[in-house]
Amino acid sequence: MAARLCAGALRALGPGRAARPQSRGLQSSNPFTRRQEEEWRRRNRTVLSYIAAAAVGMVGASYAAVPLYRLYCQTTGLGGSTGRGSERLEEMRPVRERVLKVTFNADVHAGLQWKFRPQQSEIYVVPGETALAFYKAINPTDKPIIGISTYNVVPFEAGQYFNKIQCFCFEEQRLNPHEEVDMPVFFYIDPEFAEDPRMAKVDLITLSYTFFEAKEGQHLPLPGYQ
Repeated sequence: MAARLCAGALRALGPGRAARPQSRGLQSSNPFTRRQEEEWRRRNRTVLSYIAAAAVGMVGASYAAVPLYRLYCQTTGLGGSTGRGSERLEEMRPVRERVLKVTFNADVHAGLQWKFRPQQSEIYVVPGETALAFYKAINPTDKPIIGISTYNVVPFEAGQYFNKIQCFCFEEQRLNPHEEVDMPVFFYIDPEFAEDPRMAKVDLITLSYTFFEAKEGQHLPLPGYQ
């Protein structure tokens, strides 16, 4: 009789639903509690993965601060840094009704004995149209000095639309004693600027450069965050 009852119970469970041996160890019999425990374990694994990835990234960044910053800014346009490219020049159409004022700023780190300034204070441009501006750098000392610059754009959100075709940023510039040079910036503002609702009230954009003395092992700070 007992054997027939057991066989009947197994048939009632159907295929794939046969009872399984209980695993050893303590485990909650409450399905809700088990789901909570599984969710907590999953979240803990995710958090540990993020921490490990962040640690690896910080070590790598300490060895390549400038290249990583340049790649990040040029790819995303975040942090008020400009895009870079000439791919769209042939297909661009100027947005004549959207006139923008672009101003220029120049700074020199305290450790660099250069004079550095924009040659024009402002220019007016429209999205989809190329423009050319110049900066001037002077080495008034009696020794050659190598400088390197970073840049940013204000407002930050406009950086993704500010594309530079040619510039001197992130490239070492050697000036001999008492030498002065003109440094061009060839750029355009992407026509999509005029279609972005966030840019509707933006009529003024400022492009800023900061020059530092280039020294081996020196990492440049991120402009706009210091």
